[in-house]
Amino acid sequence: MLKKNQGPKILLIDCETAPAIVYTWSLFDTVITIDKIIEPGHMLCYSAKWLGEKNTTFDSVKRSGKKKMVGGVLKLLDEADAVVTYNGMKFDIPTLNREILELGMMPPSPYRQVDLYRAVRVNFKFQSNKLDHVCKILGIGSKVQHKGMELWKGCMKGDKKSWREMERYNRHDVFLLERLYEKLLPWIRQHPNYALFSDETRPVCTNCGSADVQRRGLFHTNVLSYPRFRCNACGKWLRGRASEKSPRSELIGVN
Repeated sequence: MLKKNQGPKILLIDCETAPAIVYTWSLFDTVITIDKIIEPGHMLCYSAKWLGEKNTTFDSVKRSGKKKMVGGVLKLLDEADAVVTYNGMKFDIPTLNREILELGMMPPSPYRQVDLYRAVRVNFKFQSNKLDHVCKILGIGSKVQHKGMELWKGCMKGDKKSWREMERYNRHDVFLLERLYEKLLPWIRQHPNYALFSDETRPVCTNCGSADVQRRGLFHTNVLSYPRFRCNACGKWLRGRASEKSPRSELIGVN
């Protein structure tokens, strides 16, 4: 593995939000239009940690107020080369972006998104793709059990006990996220390339930065063949950039 300062700076983050409060006449088969919104959903809190470090960061609207809380997230995103989430491309990141925009803040510097939910959905067939279920099946832990909707309602009312429980729940989700990231590492596509951050003269694994890669035959396309490698540290399959073999025929198929 590369040293910490030789790889991308990877942030793991999980956000919790308050539900929208709305008027409704029915609990079933109803469409709630925007004129029935009493209060839109909003961010309650977040927890985050840098990959490989022990401590987690937690902040909330209760502790710091919205502006300071969102500003803290923005600073973390601005430092990150990549951000790891679970369903974050659809939920966490758009939610954060909306909060940043509403407060009139500037966007963070660009970063790569690593959404583990997408890695799970694309590569595997679990009975459920929920974080808790996947982590239990893989034997890496489970989410903190809580009292359900009552926890969110308690936090929205400012209940101190509920906020303590929410912080524990939110922080644990980030630890769980890191364990799942490490388990899924060789399966993740579009991962930030460690070689771009390395001073290592030998080839290194794109996903974990290890120089312990072993030649394993050839990777064939329809036009060229490339040397194929496997990382002995994380298990990621890799290929060389320079082709070694081309087909004898100069013809290729067309549709």
